Parts: sequence; structure tokens; C-alpha cells
Amino acid sequence: MKIAAIQMLSSPDPDRNLARAGALIADAAAQGAELVALPEYFCLMGRRDTDKLALAEAPGQGPLQDGLAALAREHGVWLIGGTLPLRLPGDAEHVTNSCLVWDPQGEPVARYDKIHLFRFDDGERRYDEAATLCAGPATPVAFEARSRAGATFRVGLSICYDLRFPELYRALMAPPCDLLVVPAAFTYPTGQAHWELLLRARAVENQCYVLASAQGGLHENGRRTWGHSLVADPWGEVLAQHPEGEAVVLAELDPERIASVRRQLPALSHRRI
Repeated sequence: MKIAAIQMLSSPDPDRNLARAGALIADAAAQGAELVALPEYFCLMGRRDTDKLALAEAPGQGPLQDGLAALAREHGVWLIGGTLPLRLPGDAEHVTNSCLVWDPQGEPVARYDKIHLFRFDDGERRYDEAATLCAGPATPVAFEARSRAGATFRVGLSICYDLRFPELYRALMAPPCDLLVVPAAFTYPTGQAHWELLLRARAVENQCYVLASAQGGLHENGRRTWGHSLVADPWGEVLAQHPEGEAVVLAELDPERIASVRRQLPALSHRRI
């Protein structure tokens, strides 16, 4: 199965972002991708952190969710919709940062709400996601994607800062995933230091593919994200990567490669803790 990470440079304009996402999904599908992942906050890189509150949709309805479902159906792909904000009943000041998945018929198949909320303070820059986000339940979420050739792949979901918590990915390996997906909007300093290192480590530890779709570049709101969307294989080899700017990052998800690595070094079966 061919898989694609979509890298974006999202703006404060949701309509424009959805249109750009649609064009990039179409490009990925035209190149043969059957599973496509958008980045975190594909729909909005606001001028203020609170901008996402006004954009938030009710679960299961809204122009962003309807638009993504239509794109999955139009292009016949498994679509991992990066993330978008969903409303919380009775809480107008917080939303969830949610990753939603649609099948090739445009039907919803999975929802994962970001568990780990990012907080950063280096003395000059400060950021705290908990000011506007509510963490999701500490429950791993995976789904099964069937290729056009009839192969079935187990796909585990995570979001950005989750990448620093390997226990989440271990929990996703019962039963083992074939692919771990990480939509992200890593800051430039943390991405430069740790992005590829952590992604390759998650691939090696869990002996599966990792697909990381990122925001990448200087945004209209002045924020710069790291980018470097990539696909890593079960041995930690980077198969494809793009530094900054919009891109479609493609690679092949090969079940025999997974099986070969797990046969040669059966580390998953050696676990004792």
C-alpha cells in the first residue's frame, strides 16, 4: 500500500487551508496513495491561540468534517485528517485537539483526542496548550485499513507531543500495529533537536512504519514550524522526507519488510515489562 504524508504551511484562513489540503490530497491520490495523512492543525494556524475556539465543530458535523469526508470519498483514500478542534459540552474555553479518520467511502472510522499537552518555556518563548485544550482519555486508538489489493494494516494514531511518550506507542502494539501515524506542528527549536530522532526511535522500538505529517515553514502568524515530514521503515531507515513548504511525501508500506525485521530480531516477543 502506498502511503502519503501531507506537509502544509497552514494560514489563519480555514477555507483556504481546506482548499490547499484538498489539492494536496488529490496530488497524493494521483500518485497512487491509498492512505493519506494531513498535519496537526491543517485547518488553522491562528494569530491567537484562542482562534481555534471559534472554529471548533461538534463531533460528527461541521464544514471541516464534511469537507474531509467528501475528499476521502472523492479520491477513494483512507484519510487521516491531521487534527481539528472539537467542542466540549459545557466548556466554551477549551476544545479537544482531535484526529479523525475516514475510509475510502467517506465514512468515519476512528477518533483520537490528543492525550499529552505541550508546554514549553525557554525563557524567551512560552506556550501552554492546556490554556485552550482539554486532554483526551488515556486510551490508545488504532484502526484497520484495507488496501485495494486486499491486505489489512493496523494503524495506530498519535499527535505531535505524544511522540515524546513511548508508553503510548507500546500500548498501541497490543496487538502490534503495522503503521504509526504522527500528525504534528513541531516548533522549530524542538524539531531541529529531536523530531527525526524520536520518529526513528518509535519505528525501531516497535518494528513498524512511522508516517509523520507536519506543518513546515514560516506561517502568516509569524510562527515557524519544523516540517521535515517523513516516512520511516521498521529498521528506522528514512524512506522519504521533505524539509519545509508544502509537499506530498510518499512511500510504500510493505508487510514483508515488517515481517522480515520481526523475524530477524524478534524484540517484541522478548518484552518482559
